[in-house]
Amino acid sequence: MESSGYRRSAGTARGEARRLELLEKVVEDLAANGLVDFSLRRAARAAGTTHKVLLYHFEGVDDLLVQAVDRLRERRIGSGLAAAAGSTSGLAARVAALWPVLTDPRFGHRVLEQSTGLAMYDPGRYARFGREATAVYLPALLSLCPSEWDDVRRAEVAEMVLATLRGLLLDRVTGGDEEGVEAGLRALLRALEREEGAGA
Repeated sequence: MESSGYRRSAGTARGEARRLELLEKVVEDLAANGLVDFSLRRAARAAGTTHKVLLYHFEGVDDLLVQAVDRLRERRIGSGLAAAAGSTSGLAARVAALWPVLTDPRFGHRVLEQSTGLAMYDPGRYARFGREATAVYLPALLSLCPSEWDDVRRAEVAEMVLATLRGLLLDRVTGGDEEGVEAGLRALLRALEREEGAGA
């Protein structure tokens, strides 16, 4: 992580409240504009402050970026789980309910896929983006699996769903073939329906 030399606001409720307020403004900017050309100065403009103020509250541009991406991911998975919880029809239906949230611009879908690209491009600096995504999404997908499945089956299916959804989301952002992505999603849902029907 890049270090700023400024002291961080820590230890006071007021300092933490201000940090979170600034972070939310940066998160909104990222959700709307993506990672391209992200910088401390752009973040400061979005937050309505100066880059020195941001450096008082964050350790540097990497720290700010990681926290903003984490916040977007938390929003996305929380909203996705809420949508999936509304379906009692089985895993395929829950994943189908999750998909619109994963592709919703309000949850920074492009940013989260772009951050995966950063993790591949510069793992020394951004490996956390890949690890953190797995750490958040995998337990969420495990929670959508039927409770009567054993741990091994749930883990295998959750890994398959995670890998497939990641691939579809990346293809959606980079390839632009919306019909192909939707066809892939339908194939995943059919596979989940067959899995649910096998040895249930």
